[in-house]
Amino acid sequence: MNFSAQDITHMTSALALAREALFLTSPNPRVGCVIVGADGAVLGSGHTQRAGEAHAEVMALRDAQAKHHHVQGATAYVTLEPCSHQGRTPPCCDALVHAGFARVVVAVQDPNPQVAGQGIARLRAAGVQVEVGLLATQAQELNIGFFKRMTHGTPWVRMKVAASLDGQTALENGLSQWITSAPARDDGHAWRARACAVLTGIGTVLEDDPQLDVRAIPTPRQPTLVVMDSQLETPLSAKLFTPQRPVWIYCAVENAQRRQALEAKGAQVICLPNASGKVDLAAMLKHLAQKQINEVHVEAGHKLNGSLLREDLVDELLTYLAPKLMGQGRGMTNLGPFTTLSDTKTLCFHEMTQIGPDLRILARLSR
Repeated sequence: MNFSAQDITHMTSALALAREALFLTSPNPRVGCVIVGADGAVLGSGHTQRAGEAHAEVMALRDAQAKHHHVQGATAYVTLEPCSHQGRTPPCCDALVHAGFARVVVAVQDPNPQVAGQGIARLRAAGVQVEVGLLATQAQELNIGFFKRMTHGTPWVRMKVAASLDGQTALENGLSQWITSAPARDDGHAWRARACAVLTGIGTVLEDDPQLDVRAIPTPRQPTLVVMDSQLETPLSAKLFTPQRPVWIYCAVENAQRRQALEAKGAQVICLPNASGKVDLAAMLKHLAQKQINEVHVEAGHKLNGSLLREDLVDELLTYLAPKLMGQGRGMTNLGPFTTLSDTKTLCFHEMTQIGPDLRILARLSR
C-alpha cells in the first residue's frame, strides 16, 4: 500500500505520542493517535492513559473537542488497531464511527484475540476507509512485550547486564559498584521503568540487598518485583520491601511459617517447583503472562542468568559495556563450558548506542 509523505509524518507523530506513554499504560499497549482534517491541519492528538482510563483515540477526540475542532470527515492515525471489545473502556472503533471519520490509518493490527482485525472490520463495515501497515515495525517494537504475551502466552524477557569490556560483572571479591557510569545507570533505570516486572534471584538479594526500584527518572508507577527464591530465604529486613510496589516471590518449597512472615511484609508467595527442587522458570513466565506482565527486566547474578539462557527463556540482552578491563572476576552468566562453537548461544545485534563513556548493546537471541 502506498502512503504519502503526509501520512508518514502524522504516523511518526502518533508514535512519538505513544512513546510518551512508555511507563504508563501497562498492561495495556502504548498507543498514540493524531486526528488530521481534510486540509491537513492537526485537529487533536493523544495517547493511551493508565489501564482503565481513556485510550489514545478518545484522548485525541477530547483534545479536538477542547480546541473546538469538528472531526467529521477527518483522518485518524493510530499506532495500533482500535479496540472492538468492551473492556474497562468502550470500543474505540465505535467512537471513531460515531465521530464521523472518513479514514483511519492503522500502523499494525492488534494481536489481542479479542480484537485481532475485528476493529478494522467494524470500521470498514461502517463505511470508513481503513489502511493498515504504515510504520508497523516501529509500532510493534514499542509494544514488543504485549505482542509476545498475546501471541506466545509469555512475556518478553530482557536481561540487563553491566560489565567491563572483558565481560566481567564484578571483581572476584564481589565488588561491582560502579563498573558503568552514572549516565548508563540512569539509562538502565529507564529500561526498568518501562518493564512490567523486574526479576532477580535470591543470590542477588542476599549478597547486595538491592531495592531494584526506579529512582533515577520520574515514573508514574513502579514495576512489580519478582524474586526467584526456591527455599524462601528472603530476609524480612530486605530493602526490596518498599511501599506501593508489589513483590512476588516464587519458591519451590512449602514453608507455612516463612510464607506467612513474607506475606505479612506484603509479598505474594507462589510455589512452582520443578523436578530438581528449583523454581520452574518456564512455568513462572507463563504465570507472569497470566498476571498480565508484558515485559520482564532481569537484573540478576550469573547463576540465574545462566539458567534462563540455558532454558531459552531470554529474548534479548541489554548490555552496558564500560571501557575498562577487570581481568579475572565474575562473568555475565555461568553458561558452559562448551566443547564446540555450535553449542554456544547465538545473538544478533539489534541496536548499539553510546551512553556517556559506555556502550549500550541490545542483542537478541537467535531462534
